[in-house]
Amino acid sequence: MKNVAIVGCGTYMDQGYGCPGEWRCLKAAALGEGKFEEPSSVISFIKCECPGRTVVPAIGMAAKLSEIKPDLIFLSSCFANAKPACPYTSPEDMAAIIQDKTGIEVVLGTHEYH
Repeated sequence: MKNVAIVGCGTYMDQGYGCPGEWRCLKAAALGEGKFEEPSSVISFIKCECPGRTVVPAIGMAAKLSEIKPDLIFLSSCFANAKPACPYTSPEDMAAIIQDKTGIEVVLGTHEYH
């Protein structure tokens, strides 16, 4: 079982679009569905705050406090497929920044549930 971190879009969380921290990302991880290749343990769920500058430090702090380094980091489906898109960065660019700074592979999306 892999230990994973999920990064969700803070705007979607705050505006109540039925996103982060609720059942869809967590269900997909637990069952190994969607973008998860196997059942996975979610060790942290990080909220991206506009314009995204705090994501990498938040990932580092979550790993430090939990004392568990994630094997993979997932950008939640709401982050990876946001409509309208993030005005500050693309999911691909954010994934590249996170991967470059942490050395941990980043996966775009978590699930395909509706």
